[in-house]
Amino acid sequence: MTLMRTLLGAAAATALTAGAALAEPALIYDLGGKFDKSFNEAAYNGAVRWAEETGGEFRDIELQSEAQREQALRRFAEAGFNPVVTTGFSMATPIAEVAPDYPDTKFVTIDGFVDPETHPNVLSVLFSEHEGSYLVGMLAAMATESDTVGFVGGMDIPLIRKFACGYAQGVKAVNPDAEIIANMTGTTPAAWNDPVKGSELAQAQISQGADVIFAAAGGTGLGVLQTAADQGVFSIGVDSNQNYLHPGSVLTSMLKRVDVAVYNAMEAGADLETGVQVLGLAEEGVGYAVDEHNAELIGEDMAGAVEEARQAIIDGEITVHDYSTDDSCPALTF
Repeated sequence: MTLMRTLLGAAAATALTAGAALAEPALIYDLGGKFDKSFNEAAYNGAVRWAEETGGEFRDIELQSEAQREQALRRFAEAGFNPVVTTGFSMATPIAEVAPDYPDTKFVTIDGFVDPETHPNVLSVLFSEHEGSYLVGMLAAMATESDTVGFVGGMDIPLIRKFACGYAQGVKAVNPDAEIIANMTGTTPAAWNDPVKGSELAQAQISQGADVIFAAAGGTGLGVLQTAADQGVFSIGVDSNQNYLHPGSVLTSMLKRVDVAVYNAMEAGADLETGVQVLGLAEEGVGYAVDEHNAELIGEDMAGAVEEARQAIIDGEITVHDYSTDDSCPALTF
C-alpha cells in the first residue's frame, strides 16, 4: 500500500498505465494525517482490512494542503483507480467539480454531500452522529460526580455541532440539571490537528468543574484525552475506539464506522452503488465502545440503560434532534 506521491510527481505516466490495468481502489485522507488515531485512521483500517481479506491492493495519499484536493482526485481518476474514496466534508466541493469529467469513475465522499441527481457517479456516505453521541452523553451523565461535563469540538461546523447537540441531549436525558461546557477549537481545518489547543480547552473545562469531557476533534482530541488522564477525570474518544490510549481514563469512545464505509466501497469496486447512504444506530454505523480497557468503568446498570435507549432510538421511541436539520439544539446553547 504505497502512498500516491508518485502519481503527483514524475512517475505519473507509469502509474497511469498500471492503475488503469489493475483498477485498484484509491483512498484520499483528509488533513490531519493517516495515523490521527481517529477519523482518518479508521478509514485506513477499513482499507487495510479489505486488502488483507481479499488480497487486493489500494493506493492512498495524505494531503498536505487544501490545494492538493482536486489534483489528487484527478490524478487517481486519470490513472484508472476505481472507486476513489475520500474522507472529510471538505472533499465534497472538489469531487463535485471533478466527477463529471470522469463519468466512468466512482467517487465516494465520506462526511460530504454531493447532489446525486447532478452527479450520478458519486456516493455520499453520511452518519447519524447525533444518535451515537446521545448514548455517550448518557454515559457521561451517569459517570460524572460534579454534574458538569464538557465537550471539545474541532472545527466549528454544523457537523461537529451535531455531535455536541446529540451529546447534550443524552446528558440531559439522564440528568436535566447537569451543566454542559462546550468549546470549539477553531474555524479553519487546522482545528483538526492541534492537540496543544485541545489540552488547553480541556484544562479550562476541568477548572470549571467538568469531570467527563467528550472530544470530537480529530487529532486535537488526543490533547484532550491526555489532559483528562493527567488530571484524573474521564474523557470520551471519537470515531475510532480510543479506549486503549489511556486505559481506565477513557470512559468510552463514540464509534463512527468510517472503516466500514471504506471497506464496503472497496469491496463493491467499480460496481459501487452511488447516491446517498446514511449510517446510524440501526445500520451499526455509529455506537459506543466497551472493551477490556473500560469495561470496569461501565457497570451493568449503565450498560443496561444505554442499550435500552439505543433500541428505543432504533424503534423510533426516542427521537434525537439533528442539529444539521435546522441549525438549532434544544439541549445546548452555542
